[in-house]
Amino acid sequence: MLLVFIGTRSCEHKFEVLDDFGVVPAFEFTDASGVKRSSKEFEGELVLINTLQSSCPDSCSVLMWHLNQTIYQHVWKNKTKKTKKIRMISFLIDDQGNPVEDLTVINDAVRDLAENYDPSIWILATGDVKSIYNLKNNGVTLTNEGVKFQELMLLLDKQSHLRMVLSGNVEGQIRRMKQSMALLQKQYDKQAAK
Repeated sequence: MLLVFIGTRSCEHKFEVLDDFGVVPAFEFTDASGVKRSSKEFEGELVLINTLQSSCPDSCSVLMWHLNQTIYQHVWKNKTKKTKKIRMISFLIDDQGNPVEDLTVINDAVRDLAENYDPSIWILATGDVKSIYNLKNNGVTLTNEGVKFQELMLLLDKQSHLRMVLSGNVEGQIRRMKQSMALLQKQYDKQAAK
């Protein structure tokens, strides 16, 4: 046993590091309880942003069932771990990407769908989501003509930097987003251990 400990003591794990696409501008929104909130509240936390479409909240923007089962349930089970603070913000939009003010229907749908639903973890929101998605990288923005920004999930790190963009309308991409969240958390865990 001692030999194994000595042999692995200096071994350093090399984890994939996610790209950094720059800072997401500050944003504001109103939650399902009518409370005005801002991105400043989430500094120091990982944040997953996505949209839900009012006309078909379960599948038009993101696959809500898969988002719940793959990401939310994992986040909820790990909510008490000190380093695992993750929030999900889902903006309700119409089919053009404009904000929908009445969150009642989506609030009821998410409460029915998500076992152990906790609105402090999965936050339903209304607000100008286009300003969040209007990020430019290499001359391209996520709201360019032809890009269905409504289907995209954004992963923000603890400093509000965009670290991953994936489709929420593909089951495999939702699983990949969960893996990306885990990679980012490992990076923070590794920094904390130094």
